[in-house]
Amino acid sequence: MKYFSYAIVFCLVACSPQNKKEIRPNILLIVADDLGYTDLGVFGGDIKTPNLDSLAKQGVVFSRFHTSPYCAVTRAMLLSGTDNHIAGMGSQDLVTDVFGYEGHLSDRVIPIPQLLKESGYHTMMTGKWHLGKTPDQDPTKKGFENAFALLEGAGNHYNHVGVFPEEPISPYTENGVSTSWPEGAYSTDFYTDKLISYIDSYKEDDSPFFAFAAYTSPHWPLQVDPKFSEKYEGMYDDGYEALRLRRFEKQKKLGFIPENAQLPKVNPSVTPWDSLSKEDQKWQSRAMEIYAGMVDNLDYNIGKLISYLRKTDQLANTLVIFFSDNGAAAEDFYNHEYFGDFLRQHYTTHYDTMGTAKSFVSYGPQWAEAGTSVFKYYKSYTTQGGINTPFIISGPGLKINEVTHAFASIKDIAPTLYEFVGARYPESNQSIYPLEGKSMKSLLEGKSEAIHERDYSFILEHRGHVLVRKGDWKLVNMKLPFNEVNFELFDLSKDLGEQTDVKGDYPEKYAELLSEWEVYQEHVKVQIPTPQPGEALNDNQ
Repeated sequence: MKYFSYAIVFCLVACSPQNKKEIRPNILLIVADDLGYTDLGVFGGDIKTPNLDSLAKQGVVFSRFHTSPYCAVTRAMLLSGTDNHIAGMGSQDLVTDVFGYEGHLSDRVIPIPQLLKESGYHTMMTGKWHLGKTPDQDPTKKGFENAFALLEGAGNHYNHVGVFPEEPISPYTENGVSTSWPEGAYSTDFYTDKLISYIDSYKEDDSPFFAFAAYTSPHWPLQVDPKFSEKYEGMYDDGYEALRLRRFEKQKKLGFIPENAQLPKVNPSVTPWDSLSKEDQKWQSRAMEIYAGMVDNLDYNIGKLISYLRKTDQLANTLVIFFSDNGAAAEDFYNHEYFGDFLRQHYTTHYDTMGTAKSFVSYGPQWAEAGTSVFKYYKSYTTQGGINTPFIISGPGLKINEVTHAFASIKDIAPTLYEFVGARYPESNQSIYPLEGKSMKSLLEGKSEAIHERDYSFILEHRGHVLVRKGDWKLVNMKLPFNEVNFELFDLSKDLGEQTDVKGDYPEKYAELLSEWEVYQEHVKVQIPTPQPGEALNDNQ
């Protein structure tokens, strides 16, 4: 691919309008899987993430970026720029003929890769798809020219041994054809090298690229080369409560949360560190060391991608976006009543094997609470801990070394990309629904201080977990089965940890947000279906 100095670019823009296509930015979209809000150095973490920290200094960091509480749901909203029900993922992994619950990207939306491909972009991805497993739902059927994809929601990081009873062998495709995992290759390393090979195959082409690095790290099972995890030996021996407090205080010093913010109460499912045996403490510390090593390795590979773009003179004209798909994961599938039997047949949690291909170790609610220490709870919940994730973006013309507390959501990414590249989303009609997000471009370039108006409402539902966010007010449900009487109202300007329900003090505000929920659920046809086997994974209330 050919790129130009900014001086030449200016001349081309001023003198040769027909050449504008050649200077449209490349896009590198990087998504981490189940990364905690405070894991990165720039967000107050203790894990070594120099490449992402450097990326943050070269761009804009969002402290209040919102996803969905689950991975496939987030991916549907990401690639569509609209609500998860409209995009077909009303309930993760539930496949039906019901509107909003198709279990794959619906025909009601135009995915990012499809629109960008039609706009002259080369499109490619590696990693986790999780948006349909049938041939007609492969990434190549949704606009990707090249794709090496894990069709399931998770997999062994070293081989093809599955992690779900329904898929004892993890399903992979490359360019729409079923393929096998290269035995012994480590997931994050392999996905990085494969994506670089895709980008490199077009380097002599004048067309820009859209590259999607959909990593499966640091998603369970926790596995990584010891050279990464050994860096953290002994670092977490004082336990998850101590780590949670350290990161919380660091967030205050960095200005990500107010000085008067209070540490949220721990989920009752978490066992106090001091009540564990010495042997259990040793095991737990090791689990966190491996998790840290996975994040370290993820950062290393992101550095490899950026280094490649720099060496090939493509980085200066590339928008680089990084975020996590949801909050830190608390699931313990190894001991789950539905998944456990299969996992215990194929894996072990023995201390001596931890981190290897034979080991199935999870982060668990205890470490997840440390990873989302600023907020309440973690993945699966619509509390801030489940949906407020780290977000970094850098690229030509953007502000540098900037932190913004402006509200942004996963639905805003598609409109942002379209505005940067000059792509036009089709007008809505009876078959295609409109984009629901709003472009961040003006804020990123320093021309505005907010993306949305103060009266903007962000509404989300997944498996009965609900939120309605309007300004600093938030209506949220955390209990299942779903019942509107369980809605709680929080004023996030005073209570970021969602500790004090104030719906009794502000009945008019409660009624206002409740009314918006009722309009929303009718618009997207919320069903709240009965959970299927293995669906209700992490409801610890």
